[in-house]
This record gives sequence, structure tokens and C-alpha cells, in this order.
Amino acid sequence: MARSSPRVILSAAISLDGKIATRSGDSALSSGVDKKRLHKLRTQVDAILVGKNTILQDNPMLNVRYAKGKSPIRIVLDSLGQTPTNSKIIQTSDEIQTIVAVSEKIPKKNLDKLAKFPLGHAKIKTILLEGGGTTNWDFVNQGLVDQVIVTITPYLVGGKDAKTLVDGDGFAKISKSLRLNLDKIVHQGNEIVLYYS
Repeated sequence: MARSSPRVILSAAISLDGKIATRSGDSALSSGVDKKRLHKLRTQVDAILVGKNTILQDNPMLNVRYAKGKSPIRIVLDSLGQTPTNSKIIQTSDEIQTIVAVSEKIPKKNLDKLAKFPLGHAKIKTILLEGGGTTNWDFVNQGLVDQVIVTITPYLVGGKDAKTLVDGDGFAKISKSLRLNLDKIVHQGNEIVLYYS
């Protein structure tokens, strides 16, 4: 039977203690070398996906800057359509195809605001999931992650309120959790990149 859902690659840079950001939201963990690796990876996928909170906290462009190649489609999961119209991702939606995925619960005023921008749709075979802990959990919990690429950076961040790679409710038992196979380890200066499937 043919696969109907896209292949999902969860990608992140994390501290040694598994954090993707400090308690204040600072997520500048990646080195210059790792940014180049990530941006090269972005050129190889059809779309980058994040949750609304990533847009609200980081206001990212989610484009390709540190490598040669085309920027992929950008997808924001935003059930209530709260993505600010002055965010970088919306302001550049005429240059890079952008999709804001909303639910039926979206208030009409939010739908009307977003409808003024060229937000599209497309056939997507590969998605690079660069979400925060909550969005990552949603995908992991639903069994939608096919590959995980994690850069381990040389920082100890700490903090019970600091975001981890996968937040959410979490699995109650190890036996129920997503078990991955280590495919490759790449030494990258003072970091290592782990490839799991």
C-alpha cells in the first residue's frame, strides 16, 4: 500500500541536559557549523513545520540562509490563527510559500486577518519538524516521526521551566515510548550530531 502521509524528520539542537531553550526562551544553542548543516538539510525537504509558539517566541524566518538551495514551504500549526500578521513568516509569505494550518475553531477575525496574505497549499512528501517541545510531543505521541536528527551542544542549561526536546504529557511507561535506532554519529567540532530512525 502506498504511503499517504509525509515523511517527518524531527530536528533540533539540544543542551547536554536535553533543553532546547533556557527558561527565558533563549534557544541560541547552535554553532555556525551546525547552522550550515541544518540549512543544507532544509534544502532537501519539501516543508519546515513549527507550532504557533515558536513563531510567537522566536519570530523566525524559517528559510535557507547558510547554504545554497531553495527555501522549503513553511507550515505553522496554529489552530486559532494567532500568528501575528507582522511576523517575519507572514510578512515574507509572498516570497516563500507559507501555510498556516488552522482548525474550525478559528475566530472569524483571525481568519480574515490571515486571508489577506498569500498563504497556500501544496503536495508535501518530506517535512522537517523544527517545533518546540509541545509540537514535538504531539508528533511523537501520534507516531508520526520517522527520523530524529539531534545536535548535542556543549551546554548545561538546567531549569525545571526550560523547554525540553519533547514536552507534553509524556509516556507513562518506557515500554510505550517511541524507541529509535541509532544510524549514525557525526563529530562536529565541540558537538555531535545523532541520527536516529
